[in-house]
Amino acid sequence: MPGLDTQVDDPERVEQENPIFVIQKHAAKTLHYDFRLEVDGVLKSWAVPKGLSLSPEEKRLAVPTEDHPLEYAEFEGVIPEGSYGAGAVLVWDRGTYRNLTERRGEKTGVAEGLRQGHISFWLDGTKIRGGYALTRFRTGKNEAWLLVKKNDDEADPGRNPVVSEPRSVISGRTIEEIEAEEGDR
Repeated sequence: MPGLDTQVDDPERVEQENPIFVIQKHAAKTLHYDFRLEVDGVLKSWAVPKGLSLSPEEKRLAVPTEDHPLEYAEFEGVIPEGSYGAGAVLVWDRGTYRNLTERRGEKTGVAEGLRQGHISFWLDGTKIRGGYALTRFRTGKNEAWLLVKKNDDEADPGRNPVVSEPRSVISGRTIEEIEAEEGDR
């Protein structure tokens, strides 16, 4: 997959290539989707309780979580009880993304945009395609962002892939199948 073997000696070079994104469905204490973008050699991550929408009218809460190593983009399985994030995980979607972030008419890097509280990007995934924006609306201990689909040709308010396409793009399994197959190990 593009970007997984990217060296991070030069963060500018990382951004110029095709960085990856991954959306992992995670049946932890509550079911949610972990949205991850490759930035400066790690996966910047947000928990999105309802998953990504294809409707520009819907704003989705995105709560930042800890950065993950790039290798985690391929993880499917069960995180054992007693571990942070215990529960089944599947790779719901993955692909590459393009940075569209601008500030005052000038292109801004993703890392800088995140520091400033707003990024725009185009996702090229198996299930999800099109423009999105992440905007921070609360800082501090309870930091929170909004994830919104842009109104482009890929917008489709009538399609809800979170419900209609529950299977992993890697293994084809559902979260229940992963729990059953790997939970007994």
